[in-house]
Amino acid sequence: MTDTLSGLDPYVRRYLSEEKAALQEPYLLEAMRRIVPLLLGARTTERTIFFFGNGGSASTASHFVVDIGKATIRGDGKRFRCVALVDNVESVTAWANDADYSKVFSEQLKGLAGPGDVAVGISGSGNSPNVLEAMRTARALGLATVGLTGMGGGKLKDLVDVPVVVPSNSMQHIEDVHLLVCHLLTAYLRDEQPGTPR
Repeated sequence: MTDTLSGLDPYVRRYLSEEKAALQEPYLLEAMRRIVPLLLGARTTERTIFFFGNGGSASTASHFVVDIGKATIRGDGKRFRCVALVDNVESVTAWANDADYSKVFSEQLKGLAGPGDVAVGISGSGNSPNVLEAMRTARALGLATVGLTGMGGGKLKDLVDVPVVVPSNSMQHIEDVHLLVCHLLTAYLRDEQPGTPR
């Protein structure tokens, strides 16, 4: 057993060191300064925030909806209207089967979204075809757009109003940071003090 785990300690230290490096650049603070007003504005005007992604990013999209939709309810009853487009399995599979997998999110947006809403697309590579197609649709419909990505940003970074590009080529580190963004936003939106612009 000792021989089997001989490389574990340095591997864990290296992973955590790389994770720490991905968190130390100023991009996160800059992104929060731009994302928070979009989300607060959506709550004030009772607009909807749409989240979507594939694989692990689909899970993060659903996680965003649970946390921001539930954990941030204010004493005055104000809530964020959040929808994870990945959770409508029937629509996702219908559009994938009858049209094309690249349309599974964009076609849902065409039926649900309107000006003033917010679209948050999550793609570790920044090149997921269905996330890119959804962002093009979101822009055409007048939505504010946020993209969580990594690996240099891919095509997604140029399609959104606010790109959050994790400075890493490791999908694990990128997805770790994306979930941290979810929790950071949730904590701030839950704890924001009276007087914060809405």
